[in-house]
Amino acid sequence: MSRGISPTLQTVRGAPSWRIASDCVEAFVTRDGGHLAPVTFQTARGPVQPFAVAPWSGESLARETPPVLRALRGDFFCLPFGANVTPWRGESHSVHGETAGARWKGARLQASGERVEFAAELHPTIRPGRVVKRLQLRAGETNLYCRHELSGFTGPMPIGHHATLQFPEGSSAAVSLSPWREGRVCPLPFEDPAQGGYFTLKPGAPFTRLGHVPLAQGGWADLANYPAREGFEDLVMVSSRKSAGLAWSAVTVSGNPGYVWFALKEPRVLASTILWHSNGGRHYAPWLGRHRRVLGVEDVTSYFHYGLDESARPNSLNARGVPTALRLRPTETTRVNYIMGIATPGPKFDRVRSIQFEGDEIILIAHSGVKHRHPVDLTFFDPR
Repeated sequence: MSRGISPTLQTVRGAPSWRIASDCVEAFVTRDGGHLAPVTFQTARGPVQPFAVAPWSGESLARETPPVLRALRGDFFCLPFGANVTPWRGESHSVHGETAGARWKGARLQASGERVEFAAELHPTIRPGRVVKRLQLRAGETNLYCRHELSGFTGPMPIGHHATLQFPEGSSAAVSLSPWREGRVCPLPFEDPAQGGYFTLKPGAPFTRLGHVPLAQGGWADLANYPAREGFEDLVMVSSRKSAGLAWSAVTVSGNPGYVWFALKEPRVLASTILWHSNGGRHYAPWLGRHRRVLGVEDVTSYFHYGLDESARPNSLNARGVPTALRLRPTETTRVNYIMGIATPGPKFDRVRSIQFEGDEIILIAHSGVKHRHPVDLTFFDPR
């Protein structure tokens, strides 16, 4: 761990959290689970808080509530990604792993020039190893630079970032993804009506366009625009094309101020993107129909949300060449680099058609033809 100061814990939205801030971004990281939210981006068009915080934050929850749900908010790192209902070679992990629910330790803040870095670490016990979380802010930028360093682990492991976005009443969002090879609805029903959960999409259905996805009862859903299908929960996975470059996700949000949330990733590390549409379809505790107008944009290498066993063994995705787990080796450090940011291109920018990478910035290109340049340090992805 780098030298620096020990940040002070403060309770934010019901969770003990550390604060990290620059001139343009204020962010909080929960001690338990390392969840990143709330985050406020100070843009030229006003402050933006894009991330969701669970409506039960601060409530007294039942003892059996999974650790990940106690802090549920913003973005968090999953190791393994998924529910892990079926043990794998004696390993039985909590939902989204210890990284999403256990206590992070050794938190440090370090300022160097125009950068501020937060670091903390976790030593999982179910599969021994070490995870170092590093979050960077840069002066003058409305970006979050995230890196998780995995060392000492052995064997296959699904991983992922679990960003969740909240859309206030009256706003709407247009969802865009970099070119992808295939999309599919999760193979099994995502919710069980007998347990108080409801879904709309046809399980296992393939699709080639976000705007044309089969519904379970016939017809089609438009996943390129959200919120939609109030009272339901749905989940799909889109697999990135094989590329030596970067892949991206973008959500253009209407309102005042309007903005674009974007995420950049390396598809060789995070091979797919899960879209989780959470709009009041869960009526069991602690959800109680309250988790609404939330979109998970989750960049992962996994077999949907099913966990370690389903991702590590042969499945319908890795049979077609889509990686569903990373192979971790104890002598190597695996770095999972990820950048999230907020851009404010203005009211004529309708939705992201593409993102180009140029020097120390990205260029957001709208379907309307409007272009917007946004500073990003793309050398963050350079091999170390």
